[in-house]
Amino acid sequence: MRAASYDTFGGPEVLTVGERPDPPVGPDSVLVRVRATSVNPVDWKVREGHLSGAFPHHLPIIPGWDVAGVVEAVGPAVRTGVRVGDEVWGYVRRDDVSQGTAAELVPAPERTVALKPPSMSFEEAAAVPLAGLTAHQALIELLEVGPGDRVLVHAASGGVGQLAVQIAVARGAEVVGTASPAHHDLVRELGATVVLDHHAGLVSEQLAAHGGPVDAVLDLVGGDALADAAAQVKDPARVVSIIDPGAVAEIGGRYLFVRPDRDGLDALAALVEQGQLRVTVARTFPLDEIADAHRLSEEGSPGGKIVVTV
Repeated sequence: MRAASYDTFGGPEVLTVGERPDPPVGPDSVLVRVRATSVNPVDWKVREGHLSGAFPHHLPIIPGWDVAGVVEAVGPAVRTGVRVGDEVWGYVRRDDVSQGTAAELVPAPERTVALKPPSMSFEEAAAVPLAGLTAHQALIELLEVGPGDRVLVHAASGGVGQLAVQIAVARGAEVVGTASPAHHDLVRELGATVVLDHHAGLVSEQLAAHGGPVDAVLDLVGGDALADAAAQVKDPARVVSIIDPGAVAEIGGRYLFVRPDRDGLDALAALVEQGQLRVTVARTFPLDEIADAHRLSEEGSPGGKIVVTV
């Protein structure tokens, strides 16, 4: 099979694309013929070695966590009803970093994949799982967002932020988003009633002109925004950050490290099919140009997800 990989940590230039042995399918896995994957910030952070202390790493590493494709084989212990020929999507994370999704074939543990929403293309579907599960687990499991809540979503025009706005709206919440002015119209189109400029001073002070502190905050940027979060919310216990576990703990909030979840994927698929969730694909690259996809992700603020077709 063809795959992207790197055998040393470093910049995008360490990525190469070439032939690799076809992976076997384990007893608890399905083998997916990949049609598309995506690039998330965690991909280049892993590539640069920043997470080498958080997971066991086994070089050479095939990057990528999201997948959309067709099931080619099913392990003998799989009991989830996934069959050969099914179109699936997933967040394929294992307990170590080695076999990622930027490859023609991916052995995916059955807990990491579910049936793809029929109305989505493979490119669109590949852009959702990691970001969508992050938003879903933060808003529903930790923040318990429901009807009548006012929710502040930082970086609301980003990959996670766009999906978080829509999920919160689908839950009956009113959404306040932060974004650069160039992306304000997009965030409003997704359902936010108020959009603030995160470059225009403390968000807590800007909120004073828009109803005051909110009921829940989803922090996707850390830094000054997270340091200000206790003043943005009525109860700091309803702050969730995916950036800085230490800083969010200091204000009494919680940290989220997203996990693979079939039920969560099915819930996201239901929202897609109900017309309540869509994804913005900012740019698509072929596998041979994955280094350029990583470069674009590192530049930040592409206005949506970056997809790699395989």
